[in-house]
Amino acid sequence: MARHLRIREPRHHWFLVGLLLATLVGVLLVQGYVQRSWNDLTDAPRTTAGGDRVPRAALRDDRPVLDLSGDRPNTAAMPARTVALTFDDGPDPRWTPRILEVLRRHHARATFFVLGSKVAIYPALARRIVAEGHEIGSHTYTHVDLARTPTWQRGLELGLTQKALAGALGLHTHLLRPPYSGKPSELTGPDYAAARDAGRAGYLVVLADHDTKDWDNRTADQIVARATPSGQRGAVVLMHDGGGDRSRTVAALDKLLTRLDERGYRATTVSDALRLRHAAVPVSLPERIAGRTVVAAQQIGRIAAVGLTYALAVAGVLTVARVVILAAIARMHVRRTRRDRRRRRPENEPGWYYPPVSVVVPAYNEAAGIAATVGSLVRTTYPGPVEVIVVDDGSTDDTALIARDLDLPGVTVLSQANAGKPAALNTGIAYARHEILVLVDGDTVFQPDTIGRLVAPFANPTVGAVSGNTKVGNAGGILGRWQHIEYVIGFNLDRRMFDVLECMPTVPGAIGAFRRQALADAADPEGPGSTYAMTGPVSIDTLAEDTDLTMAVCRAGWRVVYEETARAWTEAPGSLRQLWRQRYRWCYGTLQSMWKHRHALVERGPSGRFGRRALPYLAVFQVVLPLLAPAVDVFALYGLFFGEPARVVAVWAAFVAVQAFLGAYALRLDGERLTPLWTLPLQQFVYRQLMYLVVIQSVVTAVAGAPLRWHVIRREGTFARRDPASAVWNPPGDGQPVRETTRSHSPASASRAGMSGR
Repeated sequence: MARHLRIREPRHHWFLVGLLLATLVGVLLVQGYVQRSWNDLTDAPRTTAGGDRVPRAALRDDRPVLDLSGDRPNTAAMPARTVALTFDDGPDPRWTPRILEVLRRHHARATFFVLGSKVAIYPALARRIVAEGHEIGSHTYTHVDLARTPTWQRGLELGLTQKALAGALGLHTHLLRPPYSGKPSELTGPDYAAARDAGRAGYLVVLADHDTKDWDNRTADQIVARATPSGQRGAVVLMHDGGGDRSRTVAALDKLLTRLDERGYRATTVSDALRLRHAAVPVSLPERIAGRTVVAAQQIGRIAAVGLTYALAVAGVLTVARVVILAAIARMHVRRTRRDRRRRRPENEPGWYYPPVSVVVPAYNEAAGIAATVGSLVRTTYPGPVEVIVVDDGSTDDTALIARDLDLPGVTVLSQANAGKPAALNTGIAYARHEILVLVDGDTVFQPDTIGRLVAPFANPTVGAVSGNTKVGNAGGILGRWQHIEYVIGFNLDRRMFDVLECMPTVPGAIGAFRRQALADAADPEGPGSTYAMTGPVSIDTLAEDTDLTMAVCRAGWRVVYEETARAWTEAPGSLRQLWRQRYRWCYGTLQSMWKHRHALVERGPSGRFGRRALPYLAVFQVVLPLLAPAVDVFALYGLFFGEPARVVAVWAAFVAVQAFLGAYALRLDGERLTPLWTLPLQQFVYRQLMYLVVIQSVVTAVAGAPLRWHVIRREGTFARRDPASAVWNPPGDGQPVRETTRSHSPASASRAGMSGR
């Protein structure tokens, strides 16, 4: 079947990804609303809708319970020898249980004015409060100053608290204590206006007769003194069970209840003391469902925020560790290769190694650049015999015609029906005559010395494959610069590390060389009847045939090395659409190859060494971290709006600085200019997102088991010239021009593999 046929790929997962991100944004918004101090950002004036004058005449008795639902306020106070103990800012997992235990020992009941956000986090604790005979009141959702918040936020705060109570307890409360409130005499105009708005919404506003100020670092005895009523008067006592260290409050409560018992006081709830029947009312099923949704959002948001914080920390540690390891091993690799290169100089070794080389160029619709590719291969300075085999894989353009019309010496052009790149490679390998095989993409240009440098490591008989140094030839635009940086940092530095650790996972299709025996050992483990004997060494199982083949060579026990001086210039995608197609195929094929060779993780010898070093690295840095990247980006935005923006910006700047350092070092090792690094910050806002979306698409496609078509990349002809007989192309950073000339030559005829050739 033709590998270029269009096959429908899964699309519905984008809806699921979008839904997951939207859900994450939603729960983080809830969490962010809870975490952020909105008071500091509210510019609302102290005078709010509802007036700014307190009716002192109506409140002259300082009665703490206010009914502001009508035109005139109604007030109430506790009966004689009755104390309504009230606790604000809970429930707290540490202090609320201790306070409940003290109340239980003294057979006392109290009113807990809870924060809706804490009820959502600790619903079981709120249920315990009610189960032990106490009552619940509202203290808003996030402890905002109602007098300084706009009307919409007041409604949101009170409404969210009611939803949290509905979700956790199945009830609504009509009791409210505004945060930062105290005695009725301390009410300001804005305080009263906010309380009146709440009263008209159906709330009974509960202030205090005795504010213990237990939050103000007071001793237990001082708290007791401020809480004790004079004579036989009743009182509403304000204390706290959350918001800080409440150990002194717990101690004071025990002493206070002992004293009140001795004086014949009754400690009870506000509604019981005033004989209120409807302070709390059950909710309907829809209200309970809505409440549970709020509770779940709060809990998930909290878990997500904590989890993403740790995930971001782990990712940061892994990234820094990777940078340090890459830099250190790259330096080690440079020293080792320089030493090895000095040892194998021809002048130091008369019988230098110049084996015959076969270069295989698979080509499908490469008319734009095939002439430049073949021309650069023919003009090699390699002193040994070189044959070039172009395999036209059923191109629908003039690829084969152009290659034949060049009429260059030592070049054979084979044509076959479209069967895909692996089949084209197998055809070329079968036709090739020599032991050393160089595999080159049809959009790649070699420097004159590239073949020689690529072949030199084969002087070591343990080397089965050599990876060259792929460079971006069209790095002029910003997209080209981004890819140039990625090639130098993400590819070549990694290959230095893989070389030192002897676990190279990929010899790139653009420039790589293989020993024929290594290919046979890698693809023919079962003898003459195996798949290799029928199809060839390059497997058709994956779309990343270069990665699949390299992993197989490593598992066969051969060394795969990286030769930084063997440079090839390739044409990178010129648009985001083309880039997406290329990287989608690469990523999907890499996932296929990792899965295919997963048994290397538990194997012994060279195969196990490769599996336990390369596969986890690829899984972490090419799969897991990119999959987490969208959530990390959302969390970064969360930090900007609800956390500490300065810290978020500092972390981002540090990350870019680390990348810039690594990029500068990699560019320096490759002898490149540092000017492309100015695009690195911009890369974080477009290129990075595209890459992790590619990983998401690839993982979903792989998990779904959907077949992926071979995406054809449209070539721009970066290395082509109008006049191939006289054009000159200068590779960036290389002072040696490549002159494109044609020479008349009668190439070999008759295909050994039954293909048509010239």
